[in-house]
Amino acid sequence: MSTRQGLFDYLSIAEIVTQNGDWKQALDQVIAAVYSIFIFDNLALFVADQSAHSLTDIIYARAVGRGQSAGADAAWGVELANQVMERNDIVILEPPIPDPGADRLGEPYLIGLPLRTSTGLYGAMVFVRFGGPSFSEDHILHARYIAAQFAGLFERKKLNEDIRALEEARRLLALQDDFIATISHELRTPLGFIKGYSTTLLRQDTQWDETTRREFLTIIEEEADHLTTLIENVLESARLQSNTLPMKFQPERLDTLVKEVSARAQARSRDLHVEFNTTLKPVVQIDSVRISQVLSNLFSNASKYAPGANITITLEKIPGYYQIRFSDNGPGIPPEHLSNLFKRFFRVPGQGGSGSGLGLFICNKIIIAHGGRMSVESEHGAGTTFLIDLPSDPASRSEGD
Repeated sequence: MSTRQGLFDYLSIAEIVTQNGDWKQALDQVIAAVYSIFIFDNLALFVADQSAHSLTDIIYARAVGRGQSAGADAAWGVELANQVMERNDIVILEPPIPDPGADRLGEPYLIGLPLRTSTGLYGAMVFVRFGGPSFSEDHILHARYIAAQFAGLFERKKLNEDIRALEEARRLLALQDDFIATISHELRTPLGFIKGYSTTLLRQDTQWDETTRREFLTIIEEEADHLTTLIENVLESARLQSNTLPMKFQPERLDTLVKEVSARAQARSRDLHVEFNTTLKPVVQIDSVRISQVLSNLFSNASKYAPGANITITLEKIPGYYQIRFSDNGPGIPPEHLSNLFKRFFRVPGQGGSGSGLGLFICNKIIIAHGGRMSVESEHGAGTTFLIDLPSDPASRSEGD
């Protein structure tokens, strides 16, 4: 190999390591470049357990030659890697007396090198040749260079992971600050009404007639109920967010549940016109109280934001799920707001009502806890459809057990 060719390969390896964001892809590309200047059969990379100063596992292994069918220990040099970790130095292992007639796979030649970073010993790298030849001084220099490049690659990988963790922590802190600001505002609104009207009623210099007094007390009661609901929703959303809200799953007839919730909603709001269509009588594993809560919230939203609209509910089977389609022919939702509809505290700008922006967030989390999916379709001015997919197979539910 010429000096020019060797320099070219070294530069290629350095460029691959520094420019490729996917570390496994970078390793694959480096192996292809390395193999042209440094022949080997197998390569294995081991990660150190920083607390125990020992190896934990192979994080990368590649068989490119005769070792593809060899046994694990001989093929990957686990024992040699442990020696490298103990000594924090290069270790070479060769057959004591090479036998020209022996099976090549039975005579591995191994070189192990430490992967050192600025924070200490990261792991070990092992090259394996079956049947030789021995590792020359040039080979050792090549291997040391490759080990240094790999160590740098893993150090950058760890740095990128730390940066992502810090960014996630900062994002969560910002969400927490937004949550505190939003909930403080939401709590102040009903408290302001309660304080204002109660203070007015207690004034010594004014006499209120019975009609006005009852009107003020009614407002106080409604705002107190609003405040209670808001606090309950905040607590419930926090428990759902942390997966600590208890769920009681048991077999339930889904069509019967939908009919019962629909009947209660129509009894409370006479302006609701509900049509329920299904020929199915599915039995599913659900928390009936929580699914009723989801449906009741949809009826409540329809009553507030699409008063007088016709509501059509269908229940059908789709692959892996039973799907509830809850549709109204109300004013719909502008498309730019659909992606935010299930976010905590989000309310569609310009819509009336006294909602907290937690209802759909809670509904979505409840459906997710059932292993299901919740989505929305809407055309501004032509109505809205909420889709609730609940697993038809109880075994497919992964959360909420």
